Amino acid sequence: MSEALRPMGRTRLYEQVIDRLRAYATEFGLKSGDRLPPERELAQRLGVSRASIKQGIVVLEVQGLVEVRHGGGTYLVGDSLDFAEPVERLVERRRRLPDVLEAREALETKLAELAAERRTDEDLAALREALGFMAAEIERGEHGVEGDRRFHAAVTAAAHSAILAEFMHSIAEQITESRHESLRQRGRPSKSFAQHMAIFEMIDARNGRAAAAAMRRHVRTVAKVRLLDWDPESDGS
Repeated sequence: MSEALRPMGRTRLYEQVIDRLRAYATEFGLKSGDRLPPERELAQRLGVSRASIKQGIVVLEVQGLVEVRHGGGTYLVGDSLDFAEPVERLVERRRRLPDVLEAREALETKLAELAAERRTDEDLAALREALGFMAAEIERGEHGVEGDRRFHAAVTAAAHSAILAEFMHSIAEQITESRHESLRQRGRPSKSFAQHMAIFEMIDARNGRAAAAAMRRHVRTVAKVRLLDWDPESDGS
């Protein structure tokens, strides 16, 4: 059978919800910080279930386009709801994210342990510099993505293991994705910074076991991302 004549997919309700929300934001000129109507009202006006509304909002949230405040509604992060990426790419990221996080935990836990055992004064200076950079980013209201990258790179360098460093480099793109997924969640940058400090202190103290435990706690926190709560197979109806 011709590939061109394969059955067409059915647009899910949450995708239609997103299209309507984007049109609404454009029509009313919503800007960063403006609030969307409550979920119950959206469900009534669009004639769909609240589950479909929730699905649509989750997609917008994991794309970094809205912020959901517990008990306080949904707010635009930028000046539009234009897609940052196609939904299909979100589905693919969601599919591979658990494997990436599993690999991160295995590799980075060992790297932290080795860093505590092998670090030099120069390594400690690089870790402090990365922490300072991240602190400055957070102070400016940013997510601390670059500071986070620098810190983990400094831990990898401090481990002085060429093979493990090569493994980390091989999944660098996927790690970047997991970093963005985690740090753009509400309250996560400051929590991540505090966890970095705990890792640094154990590396500084040359306590390999405690450094590994601190890194494991950190990576498991990273694993708690909104994207994994989303079920792309459900249409919400």
